[in-house]
Amino acid sequence: MANPSLSEYLAQSQRGLYQSVFGPEYLMKQSYFTVDTATGIFNTTYGRKVWQALNNQTRFFNAVPRVVWGNTAGWRVRTDRGSSRSRPVTETGSLPTVDVSNIATVSSLPRIVSTTFGASVKSVFTAQLEGGIGDVLAMENENSQLDHIKEINEELLAGGAFIVSAGSTTSFTVPAAVAHHFKVGDAVAMNDATSGFDRTSGSVVSAVNTSTGVVTVATGTAFADGDLAYSHSRAGFTSLDDIVAEDGMVIGGVTNGAEVRAYDLTYSDRVAGSWNAAASVQLNSGTGRALSLTHLDTAIQKIRENGGEPKLILLGHDQYFNLERLLNSNQRYMGQEEYQVGVGSERTFPGTRTGLVLATYQGIPILPDADVPKSVASNDAVLGSNIYVLDTDYLEIAVAQPTQYVENRDYFAANALVVRGLLYTMGEMRCKNLWVQAKIGDLNAS
Repeated sequence: MANPSLSEYLAQSQRGLYQSVFGPEYLMKQSYFTVDTATGIFNTTYGRKVWQALNNQTRFFNAVPRVVWGNTAGWRVRTDRGSSRSRPVTETGSLPTVDVSNIATVSSLPRIVSTTFGASVKSVFTAQLEGGIGDVLAMENENSQLDHIKEINEELLAGGAFIVSAGSTTSFTVPAAVAHHFKVGDAVAMNDATSGFDRTSGSVVSAVNTSTGVVTVATGTAFADGDLAYSHSRAGFTSLDDIVAEDGMVIGGVTNGAEVRAYDLTYSDRVAGSWNAAASVQLNSGTGRALSLTHLDTAIQKIRENGGEPKLILLGHDQYFNLERLLNSNQRYMGQEEYQVGVGSERTFPGTRTGLVLATYQGIPILPDADVPKSVASNDAVLGSNIYVLDTDYLEIAVAQPTQYVENRDYFAANALVVRGLLYTMGEMRCKNLWVQAKIGDLNAS
């Protein structure tokens, strides 16, 4: 039986089915795809398992439509319709001045997320003896699948900028709880708390210690206590926080610089109110405050004023409970409905893609996710999670390759008696309209 096309593969995942629709033969190991010319094996079983897990769990990944990558490396955006090209004309009056639209280019290329594991031949043998843990290879395989799913969702929800508590030209320190938002390969920049923006060196992250919060970077930008560190170019998936951003955001008391962006916006400033800024970014200069319904209503209003319609409220579990208490105290209650997504005029049947039943506010589904980033106060204290109000009609995860699994037992190539495995997924999150996404930050956890 021939392998299905990527379109068919994604169509199956959109229905949210746990079982395979391709029959048992599809899950057989395919030996004609090789890692090397001798013993490499391409195994579709585990890749499919991870892909289905991603599509059937309550995660942000599952709330965004998936599409085939397509024959594109980006798109053009009309950022200015021209001045005075449309106006009333009297019977003998002159015509409007001819003007042209301003067109900007947004580039978007696939990103690769990979997860590896391995086990020595000796450990595979001894683990099955009396007192051993059993099949160590299967255990490592299972754990790597969970790690791969977690990594993809973390990248999609990586925070954009955090206050530095200490730093040098080769490292900076952020609260340990938010260090995982920086990934190896990210290009980072800083905003000096006193002298302003600095991106001249384009320091690249080489290591992240999630226990101490120390992020090691290439020699260059001199980070110091009170500065703002942020990723201006991601090695992995573009995050939602990159998309819902603008210039002049006061994060932790420091004004953010000109290069917070999604995709390659040719380093153009994301000035508030311009085409490449979010509908609304509500922060509080690094001071925590209680969530109010006004915050949510403002985000919804701004999205609608910009021609969108909110389809999803994304928040952490702390803000979910805060919102529930807030609504109960005002004798207003969350409704329930099945989540429905669409792109343009196309819509899924309610609930058929994910089967999630979600609470709602003003008819907008509310999705709590543990990976939603938290804000950091000006005193380095970690605050509550952010809230994002999104029009998912203009958000999509473009998939170049769904999750693949590769296994290798070539001891000569490894120069060791080990079995190695690799999971990788290729794609990117796209946003076709930044004006209809909103963010609320600097919220208390409780």
